[in-house]
Amino acid sequence: MIRRLLCIIFSCLALAAPAADRPNILWITVEDMSATLGCWGDDYADTPHVDRLAEEGVRYTNTFATAPVCSPSRSCLITGLYAQTMGTHQMRSDFVIPESIKAWPSFLRAAGYYTTNNVKTDYNTGSEARLIEEAWDESSATAHWRHRPDKEQPFFAVFNDMTTHQSRSMTWSYAKFQGEVQSRLPAERIHGPAAAPVPPYYPDTPIVRQTIARHYDCVSVMDDNTGAILKQLKDDGLAEDTIVFYYADHGAGLPRHKRVLHDSGMHVPMIVRFPEKFRHLASADPGKTVEDLVSFVDFPPTILSLLGLEIPEYMQGLPFLGGAKSAEPRKIVYGARDRIDEVFDSSRSVRDRNFLYIRNYMPHFGWNQRSVYPDQSDIRHEFYGVKRSSMTAAQRAFAGPIRPREELYDVRLDPHQITNLAADVSHAETLENMRATLIDQAMELRDLGYLPESDQVNLTRDTAISYDLGKDRAKVPLKKLVDQVEANFAPAAKEEGALVKLLSSEQPFLVMQAARDLELRGNLSSKARQSVEATLKAWRGRKDTSLALFIRFSCESILGIKTEY
Repeated sequence: MIRRLLCIIFSCLALAAPAADRPNILWITVEDMSATLGCWGDDYADTPHVDRLAEEGVRYTNTFATAPVCSPSRSCLITGLYAQTMGTHQMRSDFVIPESIKAWPSFLRAAGYYTTNNVKTDYNTGSEARLIEEAWDESSATAHWRHRPDKEQPFFAVFNDMTTHQSRSMTWSYAKFQGEVQSRLPAERIHGPAAAPVPPYYPDTPIVRQTIARHYDCVSVMDDNTGAILKQLKDDGLAEDTIVFYYADHGAGLPRHKRVLHDSGMHVPMIVRFPEKFRHLASADPGKTVEDLVSFVDFPPTILSLLGLEIPEYMQGLPFLGGAKSAEPRKIVYGARDRIDEVFDSSRSVRDRNFLYIRNYMPHFGWNQRSVYPDQSDIRHEFYGVKRSSMTAAQRAFAGPIRPREELYDVRLDPHQITNLAADVSHAETLENMRATLIDQAMELRDLGYLPESDQVNLTRDTAISYDLGKDRAKVPLKKLVDQVEANFAPAAKEEGALVKLLSSEQPFLVMQAARDLELRGNLSSKARQSVEATLKAWRGRKDTSLALFIRFSCESILGIKTEY
């Protein structure tokens, strides 16, 4: 109630204030990039413009995406709610959200701001067209604050830079990358593969080094682009009237970065620069750092707070700047990985300042599942080609066929998250606390990831609004679903007979789990193989659940049938 009252007061003041007294807001969003920046201590990086921005602004060193892939994260960024709450967590999702949940830039428009988006939307919902219409005065490849009809009008402008996207970093042919990205750099700025920093979870091969160097070339071009935008702001005489946010939409577009819940996929750089006239709104002096945890879900309420606008009650984030700033910094950030394109998955994470906990609900599949789009790159096949016996423990943890059910890392001592402490008795209390925190968060956020996607489709057939579905405890008894998933989370029965029995379960998840366990077990009896044949026959033609594909793949692998999409 106090926060709401403060926001109403600030909103009235903001609407009454002349344009010159209201800050413009500029968001520079770069794609698929971890903190590969000189100002973050990366000596291999060549980023003079962003480094200068960091000197003039505040670095937030504990900023995290809500998902390690773009669409679910952007679903959160445009609404101020977790994608899991809205049912938009599976990438690509077409579920709609209620009209009462607005694209938050619409509140800025109502307060007299000119809003532009250049150019990416990708909001992962069937409501995308409505959100775009609500949010932006202009959303296009040429959208710019310069197009506002009244040059005195305050603006909120977003520029999305795709130069560091996975396509440029690894999936385009090397020749295309050279022609469209690397050619924009002078020879002395091109990164040599010999000096490339190879993380411990990568095999050290020429292709790996070349791909890492390629990614850093993309970062250098991105830096030039950022410098150009900031120069335009200065040339227009607006730098002293504009608060600049710079951040990445998730981790780097490389293996074991994008798509994983480790820091390499979730931890992103963020810089906020405040001009002198608005420096009283900053949380630290220029050139300083803030170590408080920040999540993407916090971004929308923070901008509204900065501008003194009312924060909708439905938003789930904690404002970290402005009049409605939360008195207490966030204690944990919550992360989720679900289906990504055709790759089915279900993992959740909680991270505090000291530890990262990951729970893998599909441990029968490794982190590096085959996938059509990233498999177009050479670097992915470096992992497939290395013999498991010659891999290091760190490489096997990523590229192996299975995952541990729980992962716990001390991020202070283990920044790459290599040493899993889940079985370490000296960390038993921390493990138990993180387990409980994860479940508490899932319940509080009404995480629909515990509901099979096929059930979500069937239950929303009439309305397609999963957000409302999540509040209907009769249709979605979340506590029961979480308890059920937790029960299944217990170590799988390794007896062949118990696994065969699960093949006839009415729950697709359990069928998939049993089939995958039998595949990993190998050396099956003739009776078990007959059951697998019957399961394949029953599931081969089914299209009512995306798990059917994975059930079929495991059965075909067991029976020695060549698997094809």
